[in-house]
Amino acid sequence: MRIITFRLLFSLSIAALLCTLSFAQAIDLPQPSQYAKVTQRMGVTDVTVTYHRPVVSGRKVWGGLVPYGQVWRTGADENTLIEFSDNVTVEGQALAKGIYALHTIPNENEWTIIFSKNTWSWGQLHL
Repeated sequence: MRIITFRLLFSLSIAALLCTLSFAQAIDLPQPSQYAKVTQRMGVTDVTVTYHRPVVSGRKVWGGLVPYGQVWRTGADENTLIEFSDNVTVEGQALAKGIYALHTIPNENEWTIIFSKNTWSWGQLHL
């Protein structure tokens, strides 16, 4: 009887180990372009930016990977999102509270920042 109990215990132990190994393979590993979320309170308004940092890997980014003078879906992997908890003013322009996709037009000495209500579109914004 002890041999059967030992075999059963051994079999259950192996089954538990195999289940653990199969769950370990389902771990959500980070993307190469690391995810980040930052919230900062400015006055009474919370500003949250959710983004993925592009991995440079020795490449020329500005004027290379990201060409000057063209709309860039700022960040990597997904839209960069910015959220304002209250209505704000940016460069003298009113911007309603809410979530916006952040796009930019980089140039060597000046950048244009675009706040888009189209937060679900993965690709580049077309103006």
